[in-house]
Amino acid sequence: MLSISDYRDLFLSHLQQEIIVRDPKNLYQPMDYILNLGGKRLRPVLTLMTADFFSGNHQDALKAATAIEIFHNFSLVHDDIMDDAPLRRGKQTVHEKWDLNTGILSGDAMLIVAYQFFENYPAETFQELAKLFSKTAIEVCEGQQYDIDFETRDDVQIDEYLKMITYKTAVLVGAAMKMGAIVADASKQEANAIYDFGLNLGIAFQLMDDYLDAFGDPNTFGKQVGGDIIENKKTFLYLKTLENLSEDQSMQLRHLFSITPEDTSDKIKVVKDFMISSGAADQTQKEIEFYTQKALEILDGLSVEHTNKNILRDFAISLMNREI
Repeated sequence: MLSISDYRDLFLSHLQQEIIVRDPKNLYQPMDYILNLGGKRLRPVLTLMTADFFSGNHQDALKAATAIEIFHNFSLVHDDIMDDAPLRRGKQTVHEKWDLNTGILSGDAMLIVAYQFFENYPAETFQELAKLFSKTAIEVCEGQQYDIDFETRDDVQIDEYLKMITYKTAVLVGAAMKMGAIVADASKQEANAIYDFGLNLGIAFQLMDDYLDAFGDPNTFGKQVGGDIIENKKTFLYLKTLENLSEDQSMQLRHLFSITPEDTSDKIKVVKDFMISSGAADQTQKEIEFYTQKALEILDGLSVEHTNKNILRDFAISLMNREI
C-alpha cells in the first residue's frame, strides 16, 4: 500500500485527466470549478486504499474513486444552494459564481457523470457498484432531508442526529471503501465488513467535525470556529449539552439557539462554556473514540495482511486526532 499523500496525488492527477470542460461550457465549467476547490479527498483515497488493502490494484479503482468524488461534490453544490451559502472552502459557491439555475443543472449533470464512470467495469462489477451507489445516493438524500427537518424542530433526539449523520456522511465513506473491495474482487463478507468499518469511521469523522467547529484551532480548522453555533445547528455536541444542563440552563441554551445576534462572539462564548461545564465536550470526544474503536475492532477481525491493517489503523487514528 502507498502513503495517504501518494494516493491523493495519484487521484488528483487522474481527476485532471478525466474532467474535461466541453460545450456547453456553462454546464461543465462549474463541475471543473467545484472539483478543483480542494478538500481532503478522503473518500476517493479510501477507495484506492481499500483496493490495495484486499490485494487488488488501486489503478483499477480510479474510475470508482472518481465517481465517488464527483457525487460528493454534486451533493455540496446542492447543499450550498439549499443553505444559500456564499462560500465553499473560502471561494464563491457555484450558484453564487454563476447563478441558481446553473448550479442546479450542473449539479444534476454531475450525478449522471458519476454514474457513467461505472461503465468502465465488467458487467458483474458494474452491477454491484451501481447497486451500491444507488442505495448510497438515496440515503445521502434522506440524510439531507433529516438535516433540513431538524432546523425547524426543537425536539431532536441524539439517536435521530446519529441516524442523520450516518445517512448524510457515513454511508458515503462506507460505500467508498466497499467499492474498493468490489473492484479488488474481495469476498462479500470482506466487502460488507470494510463497509461497516467505513461507516463507523464516517460517524467518528462527522462527530469530530462537530467538535472542531466549536473547539478547533482557527488557524488550522479551515472554517469559522463556532459556525454551527452561529447557525443554530443541533449537533451531537449541542444535544448532549442540552441533555446535561439544568432546566433553567437548558432554557437559556434553547433561547440562544433561537436567535442570531449581530455580534455573535458573546453567544459563541456562552454556548461553549455550557458545552464544557456540562461535560458534553468530553462526552463528544468519548463518542468519537467509541466509533473509532468500533471501526478498529472490525478491522482486527479481517484476515488481511498485518501491514495493510496497520496502515488503515493509523489512518483511522489520525482522523480521530486531527485538527482540521
